[in-house]
Amino acid sequence: MQYTGTQASRQIGRVAALALVLFGVAYVIITIAGLVSLKSPQEPIQDPFFFLMEVLIVITAPLYVIVMAAIHASAAPEMKVYSLTALACMIACATITTGIHFLILTVGRQSAFTHLAWFPLFFSYQWPSVVYALDVLAWDWFYGLSMLFAAPVLRGSKLELSARIAMIASGVLSIAGLIFLPLGNIQLRMIGILGYAGLSPVVFLLLASVFGRTKVMNTVSS
Repeated sequence: MQYTGTQASRQIGRVAALALVLFGVAYVIITIAGLVSLKSPQEPIQDPFFFLMEVLIVITAPLYVIVMAAIHASAAPEMKVYSLTALACMIACATITTGIHFLILTVGRQSAFTHLAWFPLFFSYQWPSVVYALDVLAWDWFYGLSMLFAAPVLRGSKLELSARIAMIASGVLSIAGLIFLPLGNIQLRMIGILGYAGLSPVVFLLLASVFGRTKVMNTVSS
């Protein structure tokens, strides 16, 4: 990969990617704990697990954008169309998901709304609901597309090839999670969750290594 970005852009990308690894592992652990606590797989995850998951999503959303911005800044000129598309898709993902989960954390917890008959159709994080559908749009679709468009930018070393493969796997699984819609089986969305939550720590750990390795190479060559 022919890097054209500044050292600062690669450094902020590395820091954001490492932060996503830590937050991603924490999110997976909290999600598993929340699922284990359920009496039935059909039940939604309850507090405090659900609250912590919502807060983590709001906090981490900008970090995804920063990583994609760093990839775009470092992309070779002929790959800018891919990296820019990946950045645009990640901005869409972050914007939608931040809006959803901020609403759930604020308006969704107000007693003035929770007792209304239509409330579950809009704010319940249980299929089918408006916020659930928007979250699927954000993560299964826009996150998946972002991964797939960013992957071709990484080329050259074995490390970059590993990151590219991980990003493709993450993107494909995320989009594959949409299969639950035509089949009408919400349990199949676990495929998408595996893509954007299960594999994300691996993806961003590799990206952090790519950014860090580039820094060392530039330092040695100078």
